[in-house]
Amino acid sequence: MYLPTYCSSPTSSSSSILRACRFRFASTLSSSPVKNYSFSSPPRISANYSSPSSVSYRSLSFSSALRSLRCSSTRWSHGVDWRSPVSLRAQIRTASPVLERFERKIATMASEHPFSGIFTALPKPGGGEFGKFYSLPALNDPRIEKLPYSIRILLESAIRNCDNFQVSKEDVEKIIDWENSAPKQVEIPFKPARVLLQDFTGVPAVVDLASMREAIKDLGSNPDKINPLVPVDLVIDHSVQVDVARSENAVQANMDFEFKRNKERFAFLKWGSTAFRNMLVVPPGSGIVHQVNLEYLGRVVFNTEGILYPDSVVGTDSHTTMIDGLGVAGWGVGGIEAEATMLGQPMSMVLPGVVGFKLSGKLHDGVTATDLVLTVTQMLRKHGVVGKFVEFYGEGMGQLSLADRATIANMSPEYGATMGFFPVDHVTLQYLKLTGRSDDTVAMIEAYLRANKMFVDYNEPQLERVYSSYLELDLADVEPCISGPKRPHDRVPLKDMKADWHSCLDNKVGFKGFAVPKEQQDKVVKFSFHGQPAELKNGSVVIAAITSCTNTSNPSVMLGAGLVAKKACELGLEVKPWVKTSLAPGSGVVTKYLLKSGLQKYLNQQGFHIVGYGCTTCIGNSGDLDESVASAITDNDLVAAAVLSGNRNFEGRVHPLTRANYLASPPLVMAYALAGTVDIDFEKEPIGTGKDGKGVYFRDIWPTSAEIAEVVQSSVLPEMFKSTYEAITKGNELWNQLSVPSSSLYGWDSDSTYIHKPPYFDGMTMDPPGPRGVKDAYCLLLFGDSITTDHISPAGSIQKDSPAAKYLIDRGVDRRDFNSYGSRRGNDEVMARGTFANIRIVNKLINGEVGPKTIHIPSGEKLYVYDAAMKYKSAGQDTIVIAGAEYGSGSSRDWAAKGPMLQGVKAVIAKSFERIHRSNLVGMGIIPLCFKAGEDAETLGLTGHERYTIDLPSKTSEIKPGQDITVTTDQGKSFTCTLRFDTEVRVQGKCLIELLYFSPCDVS
Repeated sequence: MYLPTYCSSPTSSSSSILRACRFRFASTLSSSPVKNYSFSSPPRISANYSSPSSVSYRSLSFSSALRSLRCSSTRWSHGVDWRSPVSLRAQIRTASPVLERFERKIATMASEHPFSGIFTALPKPGGGEFGKFYSLPALNDPRIEKLPYSIRILLESAIRNCDNFQVSKEDVEKIIDWENSAPKQVEIPFKPARVLLQDFTGVPAVVDLASMREAIKDLGSNPDKINPLVPVDLVIDHSVQVDVARSENAVQANMDFEFKRNKERFAFLKWGSTAFRNMLVVPPGSGIVHQVNLEYLGRVVFNTEGILYPDSVVGTDSHTTMIDGLGVAGWGVGGIEAEATMLGQPMSMVLPGVVGFKLSGKLHDGVTATDLVLTVTQMLRKHGVVGKFVEFYGEGMGQLSLADRATIANMSPEYGATMGFFPVDHVTLQYLKLTGRSDDTVAMIEAYLRANKMFVDYNEPQLERVYSSYLELDLADVEPCISGPKRPHDRVPLKDMKADWHSCLDNKVGFKGFAVPKEQQDKVVKFSFHGQPAELKNGSVVIAAITSCTNTSNPSVMLGAGLVAKKACELGLEVKPWVKTSLAPGSGVVTKYLLKSGLQKYLNQQGFHIVGYGCTTCIGNSGDLDESVASAITDNDLVAAAVLSGNRNFEGRVHPLTRANYLASPPLVMAYALAGTVDIDFEKEPIGTGKDGKGVYFRDIWPTSAEIAEVVQSSVLPEMFKSTYEAITKGNELWNQLSVPSSSLYGWDSDSTYIHKPPYFDGMTMDPPGPRGVKDAYCLLLFGDSITTDHISPAGSIQKDSPAAKYLIDRGVDRRDFNSYGSRRGNDEVMARGTFANIRIVNKLINGEVGPKTIHIPSGEKLYVYDAAMKYKSAGQDTIVIAGAEYGSGSSRDWAAKGPMLQGVKAVIAKSFERIHRSNLVGMGIIPLCFKAGEDAETLGLTGHERYTIDLPSKTSEIKPGQDITVTTDQGKSFTCTLRFDTEVRVQGKCLIELLYFSPCDVS
């Protein structure tokens, strides 16, 4: 949904939403000249599979768009055609005269492309042509030669979409002059080629689209006009939980549980794939969204009816950046921005600075890509790359496989960058062939990128490119490491881990501390585990998970873990049975090469059976611990540990009972599982005792790089990728059995606890409100630094005594069927109650007590945050949130903005914001304000018990990005903050701030 400025009521909020939808819907048709380019429809996929690059994609010019939007488009999710009953032109005419005026204006403007002079053919070596493209070299501008490759992608998009309406020649000039314009924080429009969703974020997006249709219908217009206008790929991968582990039948058992819990959600998504055009749904059990994107969905170069252009994507998962390793520009956005992109609006973005990261040398033997990415993450976090692109280059690039590059690109959110980009080179082309892309397609990709100066050939002399700043890393300096216990960028060299662990036990509670009294640190807790003696202590590993898109797409570390398991089995080591072990591959390809290599049987012997194909433990779907283990931890207040090959280890994310969570490579996950504790020095202490009675050390089970390379070479084959993705298009039995209605309007069930019609559009009118400030607001929560979206809107388990649990119990839901917050994002009632419900959240209003409660200031009561928020709301009292640095870091999670809005939060004042979350707050009508440098709540003497007034201009025209805003309290204090509306676009002299989220100005 597209909420306006500080909505005073559902009615006032809805009108601006509709106006934004109407504008987006109409203006998308202006994107291209009649004979050149516009959007592509999604691939036609049938049981007779062909790779994405060889499938038929349709190009839409202004006129052909109208025809194409009513043509059939087969979907693998249901296998039937969906046909629009009327033409798009007829739908537009039913909407309003405004849209007709847009159409006439656009048709006139589209008659000639401003850059038609550089539209040229790309010849094939054997005759004929691959297609036509907009040639950057044909501009004959020497500045382009010095541009970073990532900026050239923005430039090509601006040129191709230039219509002097949504994208102007002035925008193109800004990008060409990047070296001078980027430091000035200028804004540009960008039109991604496609949108990527996963089910946790996809369900609320489809709910919003379904709600928009009803709102349009209620206003007397045709609801079928609400459709994605760019291709949307949705991969269902976030719902599988590790209910069953250490079992040959784990995959099927967990899938059965997954469908039992999520049948209603899945049916809703399947309905969406039939009701909305341009939406493709990949069924559950297929793999992790980013690995599927890397191995299958990523095109690198589109060939749309003979028009060639670079692939680009925005996704509602922050790790969409993984595709940057393939040379595809992609990054995470909030669900609100993604919906705007679906509806055809260009993204307004600040032209980013680009950090040049030079790689040299070679990794030492035994050092993994995970060790490298954790090192890079720490370096870039220290350098400061928020809001910037990072582009990797240098002679060391040749030493990195594509999978290694994707691992580094994947963790862009953890080091704070918008992208971690690897330009296409020969390594990329080899990977495309490995993953089943045809020789003809790869030849087309190479020819296009070379012709358009977007290909890096390290066999040729390299021209010096200009970057905003520079970093360099000798790969030989990378050493084995892990990160934790609470943040991804807190890297710990493996050799220092034991000392670091003991300092964490000693330190006061914080990112690197648990404040365990000295006399309690060595406590050993003995208990019975299914009849056999067991013991735990601080630092004992209770979860060991090989999981997450970050690592499961990388054959070297996955097969490396298998080799560790094999060596351990041969020496007589065995993982203790009370350690919850799991292996969740990112695609079926992993299973195939683990089986071919013969290593899966050793993984099984150590308890690492395959449990499913999805995010599992990394997203918090780790499942329950055995009751005896859980009791031993809680009854004795132990600091138990999880070790996972993931990308996020924030408090309360992995599992409520694992206070220490470490990110590690898959082979290290195996090693720590065998050791059973993180309190170990691998160089000096044995991991365990072998069958010969002697100590077995880390060095005895660790494979060499040559051993890993040999098994990768013999076990990872192109046919595995082809056969895996042929099977994906057929779905699975449980998915295919789902029956969904064929109606274009969703039949809301008022009793549903999964899918609920949200209140954003209730009472919608065509008259938008103006902006308003905040008066006499109470502070709902007072936070310190690094409050993540997991703290704000947790994705994991629903605690039994929480407001969300009470809501579900009152509606007859048994506790074992609570599922997770992430799975219930289609129900606003659950999600509003789950906002600020993380059990590890620390709120200074309750003197640093850990847990999801706050003080209701007027009464002094200590309540659950939701209950306090509702008490304020029922009294008609505004609330704000005060926070420190990096507010909203972590996953791109639109519910971390939707939830506070539903709780009545009107503003967030913080030292700094994470990029996506700030945008989501704007989209939900919440004012983001930053303290001035050197100031925060503490320095200003704010206790959170004051009442706050925020003086916002009363006219939209007076609101400017980055302007100073005065905040006053009822206790006589006054301070100045920076208004974090970061973009402003002007169309025909009319204002569009943050994509119309805050601007109700007329664009007709």
